[in-house]
Amino acid sequence: MAKKVVASLQKGGGKEHTKVIKMVKSDKTGAYSFKEEIVHNNKVKEWLSNN
Repeated sequence: MAKKVVASLQKGGGKEHTKVIKMVKSDKTGAYSFKEEIVHNNKVKEWLSNN
């Protein structure tokens, strides 16, 4: 699945975007989940600090 996303992004203006994945721990259960999003290269650090 990830290969398809990356390949489709490289066709247009996608080289300015990055797929970001962050692991988040739940307060209630203690289980980990993953948040995924495609963000602009300039906003990667901002996204990681906010989410």
